[in-house]
Amino acid sequence: MKNVLFFASFLLCSWYSIAQEQFILKGEVTSNQESLPGVNVLVQETGDGTITDLDGKYQLELPAGNYQIKFSYGNSKTIEVNLTENQTLNVDLTDVKERLDEVFLSSIRVDADSPITYSNLTNDEIEERNLGQDIPVLMQYMPSTVTTTDAGNGVGYTAIRVRGSDATRTNVTINGVPYNDAESQGSFWVNLGDLASSTQNLQLQRGVGTSTNGAGAFGASINILTDRYREEAYAEVANSYGSYNTRKHTAKFSTGLFNDHWEFAGRASQIKSDGYIDRAESELKSYFLQGTYVNEGTLVKALMFGGKERTYQAWYGVEQSTINERGRRYNPAGIYFDEEGNEQFYDNQTDNYQQDHYQLLWNQTYNKNWSSNLAFHYTRGKGYYEEYEEDADFSEFGLEPFMANGEEITTSDLVNTSWLDNHFYGTTFSANYQDNALDLILGGGWNRYDGDHFGEVIYTRFARNNDPYEPFYENNAVKTDFNIYGKATVSITDKLAAFGDLQLRTINYEANGPTQEVANFPIDADFSFFNPKGGLTYQINQKNQLYGSVAVAHREPSRSDYEDAFENGEKTPTEEQLVDYELGWRFKSKKTQVNTNLYFMNYKDQLVLTGEIDEEGAAIRKNSGESYRLGLEVDATIAVNKWLAIRPNITVSQNKNKDFVAFYNGSQQNFGNTDISFSPAIVAGNMIRVSPVKNFQLNLLSKYVGEQYMSNLELEGSKLDAYFINNFNIQYVWADAPLFEEIVFTGLINNIFDVEYISNGYFYTYDVENDNGSIQTLGGAGYYPQATRNYLVGATLKF
Repeated sequence: MKNVLFFASFLLCSWYSIAQEQFILKGEVTSNQESLPGVNVLVQETGDGTITDLDGKYQLELPAGNYQIKFSYGNSKTIEVNLTENQTLNVDLTDVKERLDEVFLSSIRVDADSPITYSNLTNDEIEERNLGQDIPVLMQYMPSTVTTTDAGNGVGYTAIRVRGSDATRTNVTINGVPYNDAESQGSFWVNLGDLASSTQNLQLQRGVGTSTNGAGAFGASINILTDRYREEAYAEVANSYGSYNTRKHTAKFSTGLFNDHWEFAGRASQIKSDGYIDRAESELKSYFLQGTYVNEGTLVKALMFGGKERTYQAWYGVEQSTINERGRRYNPAGIYFDEEGNEQFYDNQTDNYQQDHYQLLWNQTYNKNWSSNLAFHYTRGKGYYEEYEEDADFSEFGLEPFMANGEEITTSDLVNTSWLDNHFYGTTFSANYQDNALDLILGGGWNRYDGDHFGEVIYTRFARNNDPYEPFYENNAVKTDFNIYGKATVSITDKLAAFGDLQLRTINYEANGPTQEVANFPIDADFSFFNPKGGLTYQINQKNQLYGSVAVAHREPSRSDYEDAFENGEKTPTEEQLVDYELGWRFKSKKTQVNTNLYFMNYKDQLVLTGEIDEEGAAIRKNSGESYRLGLEVDATIAVNKWLAIRPNITVSQNKNKDFVAFYNGSQQNFGNTDISFSPAIVAGNMIRVSPVKNFQLNLLSKYVGEQYMSNLELEGSKLDAYFINNFNIQYVWADAPLFEEIVFTGLINNIFDVEYISNGYFYTYDVENDNGSIQTLGGAGYYPQATRNYLVGATLKF
């Protein structure tokens, strides 16, 4: 019944409209008393915008209200407007200094006139729910997204899927610098706890998107811009507390600009949670420091940020029979039995990692046409996970058997650690030329990863220990990634623009030495990828815009893809290819904005999730031959009146492997066209915002995820049920509070209907021999239950 009501309200809200008075904001943008065509004019509260025409003039149609209007042409100027009647606002950009840092992402971000499918998440939207949960959880209401967490409550290890593609296929950059781990290709948000508190805004590009730095985008790109510099001194202290003993403590400051050129800012955070799942506690410590120098056309930022995490392992999942017997919060991690046969759990079955990032960013504007970006970066990562092994085989841990009481001892309970010690460094660069008819960017990046993998036995019950810190396996990997691209948007007419993007990317990946799973890990792989993209944007009128694009992408296998193949004696995985077709319509009326997009993603040798996981809980993937994703995305913003707004989105898709072949019941079988694993056919979200009085708002946030298979065989036992959850968010801003500039009170009730849902799991198969000698394939499943009703409350004191 809840699902029926959701879809009924979704359809009603999408088409429902109430008449509301609109006003015209128009004017002319100049510099040195000359008209400026091609200036971007953005309404920051809504994301709406336009560009100035050949005479430097612009026009926007908006409901009454207060707005921050940003005018960007190399440099930017933001003006606050109280719109209560038709208004003319002329803007002079002469000698405007760059106040915002979006320039650092100008080479990889897109705007409303691009033929790329995207959504933005602003600082204000992040702040509404930033109470300690990770960035993927804050993104879960964006179109085509599905999120999950190991601990069940959004703190610790979290992951995001976009259009059914897992996190290893989502390219993530921070200030244009690659963030994905070079080997695993995943993004580990747990290493940067509370990064949301230092995020100015975030853009999610769905599909291939535009050329970017780092790993190729096969489902989406996430571009994060960290805090802008401030002209005025500022400080804030934020504290929150909630269910499962979850708490967040954050302190931020900024000196503001001094001597007209310099600013220093920083943040320190601590997040702790016991987790919804048993013993799935997290302790995340993080920091963010930046120094900024600004002078006319020069903007330089030096940043240092990072985090240290300690989380109890919760990546094993739990089978349904165990849920029935021991409850959905049961966690098998660290289990062992003492000498009396009593069940125990190892206290330090934990994951421990520290990651520190250093970035030097330089933007230079030379004149009204030319600007450039240059970045140098270095990331230092080091950490381990520790686990108790019961009755472990000596040979697997480099230990020698020994004789005791006339008997050879070959096994023992032991504790081992698996280490990762790595360095990642490089540079990204771009040059931009812009005039009224052409926006041209030439750029690229060079990055190198050098990582050591090794394991140590730190305790044995019976065995004779090795020398202290002597690794029982040791493997080194080096990966070098270079790319260069050129992209241009050309205004063919006042209404028609063409977009072209060419990227050349080369990768060398070398690894050697044993791992914990395989005796040798010999890799020497080279890849060269050419990724062309092109599209058209046609502005039918002020309200309607059409766009279309075709983009080609390639992606190399990850470390775990190779390791799983070596371990199972299978064929070495091959690179993937994707051709992404996008066709969209954007509509902006007096009170409604609708984005509609049809996509067809055609894959060759896609590395699809098999449903299985390895010893560390990482998903196993295999090449699937030919496959595709076909879908329709619709998202809307409807301003019903001054106090009510609705933001629904829905994705309806078909995700198929073509002629899928797998070994089953003792023989190789063709299963025909099957659903791609972890790819629900329907994903929908909605936000209803009510602002009854000034500075007070209520948000009802809804998410529906359709049923999905955890394997590619469409077996009933591998199916995850659909779920529909609702969260309630409240925020009140106490402006001009005593002693403070303002105090912000925030509350969040998650899963208000107390739904027992599961957002992720794994599925495995195994063969048994029947009495007649035939082979029968059976399957089993594990699940990651998510939290039932829970809450978070917080207060932010701003000075």
